[in-house]
Amino acid sequence: MPRPGFAFSTAFRVRYAEIDGQKVVFNSRYLEYADVAATDYWEWTGAEATLGTAWTETEFHVRRSEIDYLKPFVWGDTVDVSVRIDRIGNSSLIQRFELANGAGDLCATIDMVVVNVHLPTGRPMPLADAVRAFLATLVEQQQA
Repeated sequence: MPRPGFAFSTAFRVRYAEIDGQKVVFNSRYLEYADVAATDYWEWTGAEATLGTAWTETEFHVRRSEIDYLKPFVWGDTVDVSVRIDRIGNSSLIQRFELANGAGDLCATIDMVVVNVHLPTGRPMPLADAVRAFLATLVEQQQA
């Protein structure tokens, strides 16, 4: 269930391979959880079907991530990740991820800067007008 201020969330369980000897999730896995959630988020938005090549000829690449670890996930926990766009820039966005356990306790927050990259050239490029308008609609939805 999405946290307040979010329109989307996805959930999955902590797997055995993600824990250490004390059954606590390795710190590096939190970014993997954000990656899974981002994939589910973009699919949920319907961007590819709506935008066509304006979407499929570019891709967001991670530029910077900031993680605040608040409470550890442990083996068997449900990881519920809420995702939203916090800022739309010229060629980048800031995505916010809030990771909570099944009891609703906030375990981590991740702020991730992603840059729009033109896939054929591998170079950063400004967001297309259609993409920018689509993303602005998503921001409005999460504020509702």
